[in-house]
Amino acid sequence: MKAKLIVLGAMILVAVAFSNARSQQKEQPYVVEYYYKAKWGYADEFLRLFKKNHYPALKKQIETGRILEVRAERPRYHTTEDGRWDYRVTIVFKNASVAMDSSGEDAIIRQLYPDQETFRREEQRRFEILLAHWDVPVVSASLDQ
Repeated sequence: MKAKLIVLGAMILVAVAFSNARSQQKEQPYVVEYYYKAKWGYADEFLRLFKKNHYPALKKQIETGRILEVRAERPRYHTTEDGRWDYRVTIVFKNASVAMDSSGEDAIIRQLYPDQETFRREEQRRFEILLAHWDVPVVSASLDQ
């Protein structure tokens, strides 16, 4: 009987530790890098449309706390066509749960852009000029452990 209690106690400790680890992981920021490769000569148009129609919605989500940070980079020099990308937008979400739940985005879009026809047309154009787009969730890789 004593051995069963010890095993049961150990199982409870493992379950609690696992639950705490998952809870801590759930509260960790969730980082995604979004890469955009535009047709030659259209990168500036892509960025203009991104800044007009997508960035304000991202900033609104920073205000609500869903997103912690948004930043964009472009390469300093050009590279081979197969490895080329024009813009990388990094979004740091509050955690993985909010990153996967986009349910509030439509309301933000309707609020920011009352002329939905123009918004949809410009967003369609923004994606028409892309050759490729890919999303990469990233995690830190500790070098000291």
